Amino acid sequence: MTELTPLRHIPQANVFRKGDVFVLFGELFGRGYVNGLIDEARKAGMTIVGITVGRRDDTGALRALTAEEHAEAEEKLGGRIINVPLMAGFDMDAPEGEQNPTEMLSGITLKGWQEDKLDWEKIERCREAGVRRFTTSAAQAMLEVDKLVPQGANVFFAHTMAGGIPKIKAFLAIANRIYKGRGERFMSSRALLDSDLGKLILMNFDEVTANTLKYLIDASSTIRERVTAAGGEVRYTAYGYHGTEILINGAYQWQTYTNYTQGYAKMRLESIAQAAWNQGIYATVFNCPEIRTNSSDIFVGVELSLFPLLNALKKEGGGEWAEKQWAICQDLLGEGTSLQSLLDTIERYNNDATSAHFRNFEAWPMDNTPELADVMIGTSEAMTALHKDKKALITDHLSSLVLEGAGPLMFHGASEKIAPVLWLSHDIIARQLNELHKQT
Repeated sequence: MTELTPLRHIPQANVFRKGDVFVLFGELFGRGYVNGLIDEARKAGMTIVGITVGRRDDTGALRALTAEEHAEAEEKLGGRIINVPLMAGFDMDAPEGEQNPTEMLSGITLKGWQEDKLDWEKIERCREAGVRRFTTSAAQAMLEVDKLVPQGANVFFAHTMAGGIPKIKAFLAIANRIYKGRGERFMSSRALLDSDLGKLILMNFDEVTANTLKYLIDASSTIRERVTAAGGEVRYTAYGYHGTEILINGAYQWQTYTNYTQGYAKMRLESIAQAAWNQGIYATVFNCPEIRTNSSDIFVGVELSLFPLLNALKKEGGGEWAEKQWAICQDLLGEGTSLQSLLDTIERYNNDATSAHFRNFEAWPMDNTPELADVMIGTSEAMTALHKDKKALITDHLSSLVLEGAGPLMFHGASEKIAPVLWLSHDIIARQLNELHKQT
């Protein structure tokens, strides 16, 4: 288990400048955490380079981007994209003539999924095929990146790969029960993890979320050695999640969303960064706060920990700008609802014995319970109902603030070479935001 190591100061170091190269190892689709890093790289005058996960044709085969898709992806990134398909995971891979895991799972139903068994020798052959495909493509992509790194330049590799749920019809219904269900619709996350389906998903999470950082570090060794031999600097960052310290009873306390099924893969990601660091390779996993994104919306209640950021902005000396954020959030609530009453409800939720039970760092990630589902999902639904417009939520605004604060913390924190694993908690996010918006 990784020791809790929150970042407590605003890093100022910056080794990156005009002519250096920023490599995005993952494809940019919607707005998310990585946009903050790209903004910082662009501000520093760095050359932006990205990769693509590729696309699948009608038969499910992985292919490179078409000329039109390639141009569109480069426009979205604002940089050059290496057109070598780097789809992580092995759910669609198999040795020639054999079924891939997605095909093996195609018969799974909501009724019988807990009893369905997989042939683990076949699964392992698929995993090996997927790893072979990915590492071969990663090596090919890095040969292209190498050509774009001028002599004397520094390089920043930003790893953003995560996920790994196989595309099978039954899973969405299962996930809805686990992450949104309560009362009779509640389903234990342990039931998933103990099933063969769950074990396969965990294996694929490891491949997509964690092992790809190792594959990146290995594939870029030639670039790293060339750059460092010339006196240059190379950094790697990755996005973790391992709970966040937020204000509860006026003090910053660690808490987490439960059940975070990807938690095992995120811990593996931390250990890969630690192993790299031990070899003198500066890779840092930044464990970021909970935010609302398209991919997190299935996790009802994950957004509840965002609300106390409003208190943190004031506590960390945000002054007039913090007051403005309160006013923006108040304006999103329906008539007769005060922002303070909403924050009081969140404080009661965090002090509820059921919620408090899950603030156990050593036991992370814990399984969900019917009691937690009741209080967490119930509170989430009650908070959403207080808004004027269900499509314009306080947590959307607060998510955008977290993204804004995380970018410079990661960019400068990586430069500073602080540690292989760092938590960006609400205190440092608030202090960074207040610093950015200080009246001059």
